[in-house]
Amino acid sequence: MSIIVLHKGNASRRGHLEKAAEHAKRNGDRLLLVMKDPTWEKEFADALASVDTSDVEATVAAVRALAAAETEPVRAVVAFVGHAVPAAAAVAADLGLRCVSEQAARTVRDKYAMREAFTSGKVPQPVYGLARTLEEAATQAARIGFPLVLKPLIDNDTGYLRRVDSMAELTEYFPVVQRGAWSGIAHNPLYAWMAETYDSAILLEEYLSGAEVSVESIVVDGRAHVVAIHDKPVPMEGPYFVDVHYATPSRLPAEVQERIVELTAASHRAVGIDTGAVHTEFRIPSDGTPRILETAARLGGGPVYQSVLLSTGVDMVAAVLDVASGRTPDLHPQPTPTPAGFYLFFAEKAGRISAISGVEEASRNPCVHELSLYRKVGESVDVPPHVWQSHGHVVFTADSDNGFVETFDKLVNSIRIEIQ
Repeated sequence: MSIIVLHKGNASRRGHLEKAAEHAKRNGDRLLLVMKDPTWEKEFADALASVDTSDVEATVAAVRALAAAETEPVRAVVAFVGHAVPAAAAVAADLGLRCVSEQAARTVRDKYAMREAFTSGKVPQPVYGLARTLEEAATQAARIGFPLVLKPLIDNDTGYLRRVDSMAELTEYFPVVQRGAWSGIAHNPLYAWMAETYDSAILLEEYLSGAEVSVESIVVDGRAHVVAIHDKPVPMEGPYFVDVHYATPSRLPAEVQERIVELTAASHRAVGIDTGAVHTEFRIPSDGTPRILETAARLGGGPVYQSVLLSTGVDMVAAVLDVASGRTPDLHPQPTPTPAGFYLFFAEKAGRISAISGVEEASRNPCVHELSLYRKVGESVDVPPHVWQSHGHVVFTADSDNGFVETFDKLVNSIRIEIQ
């Protein structure tokens, strides 16, 4: 049979495509790649269609043509990036394949609709509200209280996510975040509908202090199977919120982890996700009650996949392809998880990369399993809120939790991106 992967250029997803090609070949399947202007991605595909997956109608038409040219029937469609999920849902509906519904695909990409769904599903979350003007923002701030977070409504298409601690900061940064949240994203498949619906509004949310975790799960026939929980050991306190370090298995108390698993399943039901991979994030305030930040109908970004595989032995790419194809995925973890995780590189300031050091030394470390740089010397880089993706990552393991912390410290101190 043939499996269609809807994609968008993303250097951190190379491992996803490589594993998808391996899995397809092992099962005698053909892997069909649909994305705009593929480059290195071509080596992993048996057939290609170049189309911008932001354009849902054009993507559906391109997939119809691709499927018609195939000698093998198309039996599955998947997306490894959130941007392509609405198109995947539309393609699945058109071809009668397994995937999240078009409504669920829209809900998880619309931050306000997601919050409303969590409210209906009684999933604990931050206090929130919409604001189109500074006056409305001040009213919401009086209800929510400071500190609070200013957040774009369209999922992860901008880096404009900012904590503000006072009315003075709200006055200064509300127009900045509002402008950044709605600028340069007309390519988003939901942009036209959301711009008309929300009229340039952004979200204001209660700021939650405490630990943050990422939960990776696979939903099979409506049942959620949590595969791994990653802690984020580096505090994320703002003013901008950038993921830097993930570590699994979680060190949270067992009862807190059990509650996270329960609420993860509840969040899936609330937004209507009944199949496929799901990436969910929580904060755990001082009272110990997990409160959900968001969920997404996709695998975790960047090197999350590799980290889960090294720690648990569960191949989530294979699981996604199996679920989409109607096969039973192997979700049985190894008896004892291996401490695993990753570190994401960001530049300390905007400019041009003049040197990258420590890479060879880090590569020789036996604990390092994957080291990938997305930028080269001479290229220009930026910092939040003008950038949402890191400039590289390193995935590593250890024999113990203490050894894992020691390895992280060594990598942080050895890998440097110098900026002019």
